[in-house]
Amino acid sequence: MVSSGTEELTSTLQKALSINRDACQYGTIVEIGAGQEVARHFFQAGGASNSIAKTMSAYDMQFSDAIYGGEASGRYVSRHRLESMLEKEYGLLLERLEGKRAKNTQYFAYAATIATRNADEGGGQGWIGVRLQLYPGAPPSEIVVHIRLLDREIQPQQQAAGIIGVNLIHAAYNSFRDSDTIIEALKESLGISRIEVDLIHFSGPYFDETENRLANLYLVNSGLTRAVLFDASGQVVIPSDAFYRKDVLAIRGSFRPVTNVNVDMMQCGLQQFTELPEVEEQNVMVLAEITMNTLMSGGKVDSQDFLARVDMLNALGYTVLISDYLRFFRLRAFFRRYTQKQIGIVLGVPNVQDIFNEDYYQGLEGGILEAFGKLFPANTHLYVYPSRNQETREICTAENIELPTNMRQLYQHMLVNELILPLQGAHEEMLDIFSRDVLQQITKGHGEWESQMPAEAAEMIIENRWFNFDSA
Repeated sequence: MVSSGTEELTSTLQKALSINRDACQYGTIVEIGAGQEVARHFFQAGGASNSIAKTMSAYDMQFSDAIYGGEASGRYVSRHRLESMLEKEYGLLLERLEGKRAKNTQYFAYAATIATRNADEGGGQGWIGVRLQLYPGAPPSEIVVHIRLLDREIQPQQQAAGIIGVNLIHAAYNSFRDSDTIIEALKESLGISRIEVDLIHFSGPYFDETENRLANLYLVNSGLTRAVLFDASGQVVIPSDAFYRKDVLAIRGSFRPVTNVNVDMMQCGLQQFTELPEVEEQNVMVLAEITMNTLMSGGKVDSQDFLARVDMLNALGYTVLISDYLRFFRLRAFFRRYTQKQIGIVLGVPNVQDIFNEDYYQGLEGGILEAFGKLFPANTHLYVYPSRNQETREICTAENIELPTNMRQLYQHMLVNELILPLQGAHEEMLDIFSRDVLQQITKGHGEWESQMPAEAAEMIIENRWFNFDSA
């Protein structure tokens, strides 16, 4: 049966041993790539015959296809391959053992498909997952995880894959009531320097109440990743798939709520970005980026507030990136990890003034020059959306922006070389719309604010009573 989890189990072998000693948990471990490290821990712990029905590694593609079916994409380190493995192995357990073992048996199938690579080749990555019964005879529940292996050499990557696999199986059985606890357990005996988890997905009856978007947000909050990505349908996707060979155009904002200004920034940015000869509009990934510090309130994330922002942006067709990349050069490096195509970042005048503020780079050894060296390599452009001075009514653009005296020549260098570009085509009537004002108006019920944002977003706010909307 599922244990209470009160016993302090921290080491990998202790966790494997606790499952081996459980009279009920019984299953299969199949691993492709990174050796058979998960299975090894169960055998090394002792008593594996009590918990392991089969272990297997089908490395040869012909063997693998004969067991799990072919892959139309030709990709074997993929979520689809992992799901095929879990489906097949869990089905075999029930087919061959159900009714032949004790009625209190809780079956599980663990699968992994991983590619290990030296750091110079981009590092290792892969998919791991477990499908399991959390009560005898229950329909299965499932956890699927995408990992990046951060050790520089292959052998320690294999070791890390083994540790996180044991962590996943143990946490799934012992902490299934709390997805955050499962996520925290993944990094035990590893820390965040050896492993990154940039996607987790819970499904099945025991995880019906788990909101996968919040679970993935917690990956960032816990330090297991620096960013998570939601596609336009709200599904979590891995950056390596989403950005592969894509030109990327991003706009940073709080989107609390999304306004017509945000939409104008993105539309103007997309039009100008696609004027680059190397960029084709159908190949552009357009995304809205929200940093963790704009989600936090009192040190915590308001779940409803977060989901409202993502839902509105998705309804408008935007992919959403949640990151803790406060500095823009780190955001640019994140994109560059996954694509060698063009990168465009749309930002407002205040953001540019922050970028050219030396205090912004305190703690960075090379200061502002190091930051600019990392922000402005080839194929990267910043597009500056204008603003209006609410006192003088003057419009501030990339060409007349006010900066500290010692920054002006550096800025002019960026401007002349078209690394920083004035955003063309902005609608001046939008420049008097501010999210903070719209947010305040929403609390008073219907009003002018409804015309200051996309109609779909306004309807969603009213229907769901988001942001303290008061219809009285």
